[in-house]
Amino acid sequence: MENLNIYHGPIGKEEGERRLAQDGRDGCYLLRNSDSVPGVYCLCVLSSGYVYTYRLHQDNSGTWAAETTPGVQKRYFRQIKNLIATFQRPGQGIAMPLLYPVTAQRRASTHTEAQAPGNSLSPTHSSPDSYLQQDLPHGAAQGQKNRNKKEVRQAVG
Repeated sequence: MENLNIYHGPIGKEEGERRLAQDGRDGCYLLRNSDSVPGVYCLCVLSSGYVYTYRLHQDNSGTWAAETTPGVQKRYFRQIKNLIATFQRPGQGIAMPLLYPVTAQRRASTHTEAQAPGNSLSPTHSSPDSYLQQDLPHGAAQGQKNRNKKEVRQAVG
């Protein structure tokens, strides 16, 4: 995992959301450790001011899968980079294609100010069993998202 430039490690949900909001482009994405499920990773993508989080997990045979929109057939990949390449195309069961990688190196070189109090984003209330339980407007892909678009924008400005 450490070989992927989009992997940010155990940064936490709020920091991941802040980093995506700092980039601010629809389709920017990163990979981080799950806060709530050991051994699981989170693929986070910004779309229309919301951060959508998709859990990635490895099965006993070593293949990787992502929790996507209900009704979309689960696909398995030998390597995470293949999963990422697939999700860079539209219609793969996530909120929007992965367009702009937010790399850990780029983030480290551009992150100069400390996060101000009160700038943390609202929780997505995830649990190990609630991968995709929120209803999203206009048939958008289901994933965990921030409730308040304004908070994402405040984290940028």
